Amino acid sequence: MTYSIKEMFYTLQGEGNQAGRPAVFCRFSGCNLWSGREQDRASAICTFCDTDFVGMDGMGGGKFTTANILALAIDSLWPISHQDHKYVVLTGGEPLLQVDDSLVEALHEHGFIVAVETNGTIIPPNGIDWVCVSPKSTAELKITQGDELKLVFPQTEALPEKFEHLTFNHFYLQPMDGPKAHRNTKLTIEYCKAHPKWKLGLQMHKALMIP
Repeated sequence: MTYSIKEMFYTLQGEGNQAGRPAVFCRFSGCNLWSGREQDRASAICTFCDTDFVGMDGMGGGKFTTANILALAIDSLWPISHQDHKYVVLTGGEPLLQVDDSLVEALHEHGFIVAVETNGTIIPPNGIDWVCVSPKSTAELKITQGDELKLVFPQTEALPEKFEHLTFNHFYLQPMDGPKAHRNTKLTIEYCKAHPKWKLGLQMHKALMIP
């Protein structure tokens, strides 16, 4: 399988339960809920995405013809000799359009703990160590258990009560960014205070301007 990668870089995880953890981010090109083109945003299932996942022109991006070649490229971005706690986040776009058993195995062989950030509409391959699901609008959720459920809030057609019965270890509400970010943050705080199953999830990397 050939993997299309938008960008790869070493940083700190900026949100969720693993916030602050050093990680290699591998952003896959493409998504099944929005084309990534502004002219298609209004008609997309997910209309609020703030990530550029189109093409392969980002730092470290390109086509990788085998799982091992991609795993080697990811491993080359781990910049320290310390080989414990190696962590890679497979994100997008929608990474599960491309992530397969071979890639997960290759990353494990290089000593990585493998995390995926997904919209939950595609069943993941076996062996992923940390599964973070972020439901979007009316999209059918096929992953109903995992480590972390991260719901952007508010979404009219994806209310928290629709998901709180699912089998996840952590439940986060993340205020929707954009022109109403301040209002959405206040709404999220109030919802979490009234529904303590949910924790407020903030995008630390934006506040600290971490790539």
